[in-house]
Amino acid sequence: MGLHKILKIVAFALAIIGAIFALMLIAGDDDSDVGMAGNMLYVAYAVLGLVIAMVLVFVVKGLFAGNVKKTLMSVGAFLAVVIIGYAASSGTDLSLTPFLEKGLDVTESTSKNVGAGLIIFYILAILAIASMAYSGVKKIFNK
Repeated sequence: MGLHKILKIVAFALAIIGAIFALMLIAGDDDSDVGMAGNMLYVAYAVLGLVIAMVLVFVVKGLFAGNVKKTLMSVGAFLAVVIIGYAASSGTDLSLTPFLEKGLDVTESTSKNVGAGLIIFYILAILAIASMAYSGVKKIFNK
């Protein structure tokens, strides 16, 4: 039996279990709602865990089935962008006093991580826009 058929059966079984719990939640009285909602959450956690496991299996399977060198170069380029973004973020750009007065737990480390995330987003957005523009210009001139 193929992996696709097994995953299809597991998904069908989880759908039936979820439907049963949903019907029990809808038909139940008010006292049992908390227990049934907890059961629904357990089913949701199980489905999330299975989906994450399946994604990891298929990513690793696809990684070794395709061009490993190209994939590792792409991952390395992404890590380089992350390192550049983190190095460019100072964490001292923001006055932390207003946040601390409101009782928020904001530190220089938190500010540095947020700044690094923004810089990484900007770099990746610029690269995406540049690659779309490059492919568009290339398509125009190749006609």
